[in-house]
Parts: sequence; structure tokens; C-alpha cells
Amino acid sequence: ASAAPKAKAQQEPKRENESFMANIFRGSLVTKQVFPYPDVLNGDQKETINGMLDPFQRFFTDVNNPVRNDENSVIDPETLTALWELGGMGMQVPTDYGGMGMNNTQYARLCQIVGAHDLGLGITLGAHQSIGFKGILLYGTPEQKQKYLPKVAAEGVYAAFALTEPSSGSDANSIRCRAVKSADGSHFILNGSKIWISNGGLANVLTVFAQTEQVDKKTGEKKDKVTAFIVERGFGGVTSGPPEKKMGIKASNTTEVYFEDVKIPIENVLGQEGEGFKVAVNILNNGRFGMGATLSGTMKKCIEIATNHANNRVQFGQKIKNFDTIQDKLAQMSMLQYATESMAFMISQNMDSESQDYHLETAISKIYSSESAWLVCDEAIQILGGMGFMKEPGLERVMRDLRIFRIFEGTNEVLRLFVALSGIQFAGNHLKELQRAFRNPSSNLGFIFREASKRASSSIGLGGTDLSAYVVPELKDYAKNAAVCIDLFGRTTEAVLMKYNKNIINEQLVLNHLANAAIDIYAMIATLSRSSRAAQLNLPTAEHELNITKALSLQASERVIQHLKKASSGQVQTEKKMIKAIAQKIFDEEGVHSTGPIDLN
Repeated sequence: ASAAPKAKAQQEPKRENESFMANIFRGSLVTKQVFPYPDVLNGDQKETINGMLDPFQRFFTDVNNPVRNDENSVIDPETLTALWELGGMGMQVPTDYGGMGMNNTQYARLCQIVGAHDLGLGITLGAHQSIGFKGILLYGTPEQKQKYLPKVAAEGVYAAFALTEPSSGSDANSIRCRAVKSADGSHFILNGSKIWISNGGLANVLTVFAQTEQVDKKTGEKKDKVTAFIVERGFGGVTSGPPEKKMGIKASNTTEVYFEDVKIPIENVLGQEGEGFKVAVNILNNGRFGMGATLSGTMKKCIEIATNHANNRVQFGQKIKNFDTIQDKLAQMSMLQYATESMAFMISQNMDSESQDYHLETAISKIYSSESAWLVCDEAIQILGGMGFMKEPGLERVMRDLRIFRIFEGTNEVLRLFVALSGIQFAGNHLKELQRAFRNPSSNLGFIFREASKRASSSIGLGGTDLSAYVVPELKDYAKNAAVCIDLFGRTTEAVLMKYNKNIINEQLVLNHLANAAIDIYAMIATLSRSSRAAQLNLPTAEHELNITKALSLQASERVIQHLKKASSGQVQTEKKMIKAIAQKIFDEEGVHSTGPIDLN
């Protein structure tokens, strides 16, 4: 009888969530991941990545031809061979398995070069290693790693990630592909199909997700749950359709993939049976930081093209770089690029420090980078004017390529809901803790007093969040803006939770306002931290970085306050009613002449 309490006492204490963004949802400041700006690479790692920059750059300038890739909708075999020989297809595979053994930050730095030159080839590369065989790195058994990683790292074997189906896009749990276990438990038989699979026609190793029948160990009830598998084309029954005709990233291979009575050995289950959804989510979460790094490189290239044009184009008797409007456009573009880059490398370095709490941040980075890159490219085209609309500068190709990034690896709409609901769930659990503490106040006085003190100081503006110790003196006023936003964010989250309770999941407009506020707060924090580091190290770019951070902070803090006001006011419900009425009319008439012809009488 005495054994149970003793066992309970010996349990490890609950691990605290170190995510900066998760904690501000509950009005708490946990700065470990954001201040000071991370710097995790040791001397050898910096030397390794610096040694790779030049050959990688030369590959894209001397070997790869993005225009030809785009026009032919395929990458030349010689180009892909050269990329394999460079080691570019196994960057994050450990050296023991024939890869380059790069960590996330080193990989992100090379992703920037990819993004600056050819996003179509970048998809081929990213679909292979960011998600294609990432599951084997994260969940593979020693035997699976030994069998497959050397092949996908250095032996010319392409990998793909096969999740999406006609009926299953953002709702990954609704997939219909089915794998049935044999009576002797030695293998599964897989049937079904996947659509829009990057590298689908190239891959010989695929991470595939399918429904499997699972028996609940407690109740004996049978349920369908998703399981992840490593599937080889050589198993038989695996075929792919012709390459899809796409708006952009044309050089990447995108096809349907069909599975007909594919016999998968039991040892090719990836992770645990029935936990495929968790595997898929973690693969995507783990790979998203690479998008921010890649697109920060794309934005740099767009800014370079636009700046070169502004420096040389003469109109009205002077160079257009002298006009306020052009200067404003380039400044806004630079702010978006700097914030995207700051987020991406903050996240990659936290991951390299073995942080487990980065999922909100990677989702925010994906949203911010994909939307910022689109805006930066669009403004670059506008600065070039008619020339930007022509093929020669290459911006029209970049814009077509960029459009997919707001859709795949989680649409930005779904990820906004993920950010808001994940944060709210974390905050809600904390509120439940407080409620439980009040049931037995004598045993929880310390917790109650700490919480009461924090809420009192925050609500009357005395104390509250103070970031001044984390930034250089020149940024203290701007850090104060961010601190005000963080305090207001925590209070708004609590107010929204109290108002809607469990029904908050149905209030997507409210959730979007919270997510947008969270995104801007993270942009402010990442840039405040990075530019403070630049100033402390007296880097040549420090003054420029400080100016970018100041301007971004002023704009972002205004947006945050507006979003939070809307989230907590009745205005959002009024807007929701009007939106529903307008949408219903459009749906009823199937979008045709919903307002009728214009009356010219």
C-alpha cells in the first residue's frame, strides 16, 4: 500500500515549456529562447559551413540554370548529378551514414543560397530531406537508419513525403489510404493513392501515411488510426502519374502516386503503429524553419534586383532612388527580410540547442516568411515597373514560384488557427492550475500570491513586462512597445477564454486576430534581440540593423494593439454576421451575379 505514494514521489517533475510564444499566451515571460540572440555554432561548425558557401554558390551560378529548368519543367540530369556530388542531397544526414552531418543552422544557411537562385530546385531538395526522409532521422530505428540513410544521402536515391489525398489536405486525419496487417503480423498490404507529391515521380523511398486498424488496449475497441510507413518503389505496386502542370516551381517533380497491394514488411513501420499523425506533424514542424531561411534568401535577391534598378533608373531628371516612395518600399522590404531571417535563425539555433518547444515559433515563421516574400517580390516588380513584368529580370518566375509557399506544409489559414488554439490551450491549462490551487489555498499560497502579484502589476501598469535588461540602451523605448503588447496580449487571451470558453474553437475571426498579434510580437522580439547582439558586438551592420528594428517595432506594435482590440471587442461579432450574410448569398447563387447587373438608370 505504501509503494504507490513512493513511486509517485519519485516521478520526474513536469518539464516546463520554454517556448517564448506559448508562455506569452498565459501572460508569462520566459526569455531563454529569445534573449540573448542564440549563437550556437562552435568554431569547427562555422569553419565547415563557411567552407561550403563558395562551392554551393558556384553550383547555382555556374551549373544550375533556373530559367531553363522553369521553361522545360524539369531539372537537367547533369545538374542533379552535380548536386548529389556536392553533397547537397544529404546535408543533414550524419556523416556515419554518408551525409554532411550539418545541424539545422548550417542547413538553414545553405537554404538561403538555394532561395536566392532557384525555388523550383529548392523544392526538389527540400522535399527530399526537409520532409522526405526526415521521418527516418526523427523516428527511424537503428536498422532503418542503417538501411536507408546512406541511400538517400549519397547514392542517388530520392525520397518523398506522401500525405496529401484528394479528400485530405489540411485535415491529415481524414486520409483514406489503407494498410491491412497480415494474419501472421509480418507485413501490411497498402492500397490507395496520394496527390501533389513533390518528387513523386523520382522517389524510390517514400514516407507514406495510411489508416490502420488499431485495438484499444484498455477497452478492446477497434479504431482506425494513421500509421507511417517507409515504402520502397521496389516493393512492387507503387506507380506514379505524369508530372503535374503547375503555376510555379515547374522544375520540381509533382505527381500522383498510386499504391496497389503493396506489401510492406512490419519492420518498415515508422514510429509506433497508430501514431502516424504525430509523426507527420512532427516532421512538418521540424522542417518548417527551413522555409523561413530559404525565403529570406529569396527576399535578399529581390531587394538586390530592385535596388540595382533604383540606383540606375532616371525619371523626371533624377534617379528614382531619390523619391520617398521608392525609399519607403525598399525600407519596408528590408524590414520583412530582416525579421524573416531573424526568426529563422533564432529557431534553428534553438533547435540545435536541443529545445523541444519550437512548434509555435516554426508555424509563425512559415506564415511570416511566405507572406513577406510574396510582398517583397511584388514590390520589387513594382519598383522595376514595366521591366518587372518582363521575363528577363526573373522576378515573374520568382513570383509564380512563391505562390505555393502560403499553401503547402500547412496552409497559412490553418497554421494561424494552430498558433492561436495551441497558445490558448496552454493558457487554459494554466488557468485550470490556478483554479485547482484555490481549492486548497493553504498548500498553494506561493503560487497564488505570485500569480496575483503579476496580474495586479500588469493590470495597473506598474511593473508588468520589462524587456529593458535584454536590449541595448538605444532600443529600450522600442522594447517598451513590445512589452506593452505582450502584457495586453496575455490579458486579451484570458479575456477571450473567459468570454467564449470551449466555443473559442468556433471563433475563427477572433483566433485570427490573436494569431496576427502573436506573429508581430515574435517579429519584434526576434529583431530586438538580433540587433542588440549586433550592437553589442559592434558589427559593421549594427546601425542599419538598429534602424530596421526601430521602424519595424513602431509599425508592428500598432498592428498588435489593433488586432487585440478587435479580438476582445463586440465589433468582431458584428463583422462575423455581415460576412456570413454576404457569403451565404454568394454560395446560394454559386458566385454568379450575386449583386446583379449594375443599374445605370
